[in-house]
Amino acid sequence: METAEILKGKYPAKAHAAKVASHLQSINPASASATIYLEGQKTRLLEDNDEAQPFRQRRNFFYLSGCALPDCHLTYDIPSAHLTLFIPPIDPDSVIWSGLPLSPADALSKFDVDSVLPSTSLPSHLASLSRRNGSALLAIATQVSSSTLSLNLAAFQATDLSSLHPVIDTCRVIKDRYEIASVRHANLVTTAAHIEILHALKRVSNERELKASFIERCLALGCKEQAYHGIFGAGTNAATLHYVGNDADLKGKWNVLVDAAAEWGCYCADVTRTIPLSGTFNQESRSIYEAVLRMQKECLLMIKGGVMWEDVHVRAHDVAIEELSKLGILKGGTKEDFVESGISVAFFPHGLGHYLGMDTHDTGGNPNYEDKDPEFRYLRVRGRLPAGCIVTVEPGIYFCRFIIEPHLEDPEHAKYIDKAVLEKYWDVGGVRIEDDILVTKDGYENLTTAPKEIDELENIINGS
Repeated sequence: METAEILKGKYPAKAHAAKVASHLQSINPASASATIYLEGQKTRLLEDNDEAQPFRQRRNFFYLSGCALPDCHLTYDIPSAHLTLFIPPIDPDSVIWSGLPLSPADALSKFDVDSVLPSTSLPSHLASLSRRNGSALLAIATQVSSSTLSLNLAAFQATDLSSLHPVIDTCRVIKDRYEIASVRHANLVTTAAHIEILHALKRVSNERELKASFIERCLALGCKEQAYHGIFGAGTNAATLHYVGNDADLKGKWNVLVDAAAEWGCYCADVTRTIPLSGTFNQESRSIYEAVLRMQKECLLMIKGGVMWEDVHVRAHDVAIEELSKLGILKGGTKEDFVESGISVAFFPHGLGHYLGMDTHDTGGNPNYEDKDPEFRYLRVRGRLPAGCIVTVEPGIYFCRFIIEPHLEDPEHAKYIDKAVLEKYWDVGGVRIEDDILVTKDGYENLTTAPKEIDELENIINGS
């Protein structure tokens, strides 16, 4: 079925609730008689102001409701598989300013739930559930308001505030067709925005103009939110992994790294491209770009359900070492010497990628940021990739003085770096290429269609 047709249907909240309930029961059979309770994000005002902060729905709440409205609640009664959504009642004072809110009847039609009630009926609803024999309530400790906790949850015979969160995190890893369609659509809009950057490149003079062009396309194509704060780093700014300035002049710089993506229906794309500001990569930039593109392509060849992510990450480092050696940046040793020394981390300091879904750095990756090996410390996914997950593959090579210069001062690493050759590459800044990959049983599907081959990029920029 086409993406548009899938997205015409309801977000599959009841299927997600059943999936979470099944997983809970596999861990603790007593959960079969429990009730799941979640609170959505609340309306919060700006400090010293009467205007609301930008709203972002709690992702776990959305996963079990499909509802992106503020100030909502839900219960999922596991024994009856009944999902109830609670929405704010009409506030006459608010209607004057904001118009009528969604009615319970409209909400029941819009969302995949069994019933919709005003939030004023939540206390009596919880009270009725608590009177059942063996009643238990599952919630997330940090996402339960104090009033609910003290007045309503205490009535249950058992309250578990620790099991639900990790179970939802695990369930979110493998995506259903609606979630895949949402990420695919976010990628389609993101691709259009990246192409707009290519068209705009020769008429702009500052990073902020590129950011404006990108966001305009996303908004025009229906994506009101960005998946994350975009990175529009020109020249050496591209050597900062999560550069936030986005306001430097472009004049005199070689390339710009654009890491930006749209969000659609609370699902994210995450795409990075590095492009030549002149319309043509110079020799140094082209060499590094080709190296990173090879890193990505060789990693993609390994992707399939069950692959060990650490092995794919190691392959990216192996290719980086091979390419940096060809260019003469690494010297004075064998490939095995370079691998053993860990010198590639000076140029490729981050993990190869991360899970993607409702969050850009999505749940379930089980990273180990205490790993003593710097090659793996920032790897956001550990272990085998299951079929049905979406993962980013985003290798990069960077020339960041803050990271590389300590290696130049360490004799054990400095002997492997040719400083004279390295000097030619500082202005490359950094090159990263990132695509969103759906892992299948026997391979993968690349959900990202933004141009990345050198000829494609240069032809679009130059209007060929």
